[in-house]
Amino acid sequence: MSNPQIFIHSTAIIDEGAQIGAGTRIWHFCHLMRDSRVGERCILGQNVFVDNNTLIGNGVKIQNNVSVYNGVVLEDDVFLGPSMVFTNVINPRSFIERKQEFRKTLIRKGATIGANATILCGIEIGTYAMIGAGAMVTKSVPDFALMTGNPARQTGWVSKAGNTLHFDENGVATCPDSGGTYKLKTDRIETGE
Repeated sequence: MSNPQIFIHSTAIIDEGAQIGAGTRIWHFCHLMRDSRVGERCILGQNVFVDNNTLIGNGVKIQNNVSVYNGVVLEDDVFLGPSMVFTNVINPRSFIERKQEFRKTLIRKGATIGANATILCGIEIGTYAMIGAGAMVTKSVPDFALMTGNPARQTGWVSKAGNTLHFDENGVATCPDSGGTYKLKTDRIETGE
């Protein structure tokens, strides 16, 4: 693949048919399968594997040693920390072929998944959610939720900029970086950003 708008390290393997957007940088020992799609301005760190039938949006950053398996969809501006793990079958066995049972996992726009976190298949991580390092996520996560622990539990809310939100007596918080406001509505956030 020769495109001056894309950087591919000489040790990376890009199978014929893989689609890569302009401005994307693919580093050492990465492997993109033929039916993978990577958007524009992405960064794939060392030793990243991108399987068939995956979709990676624009502006996504994938740190070292991450495998994006069949059925995973990453929307724009997602961040995947080093060595985080996706699964795609809920009950794998080496002696039973279960490729027809892959479950879709959707990571919404702007979400962050911390280093060494594990995301079980078939769930959705909400827009701008923050998954803490080492968390084990077993169920879907709301927009702007902060999830930590094993199993992961919601321990707070974060702004679009990733700052922990502190709500006043009226259930309103302001992001210290952007000045945007957030309103707590029982189990979800409404944003003024």
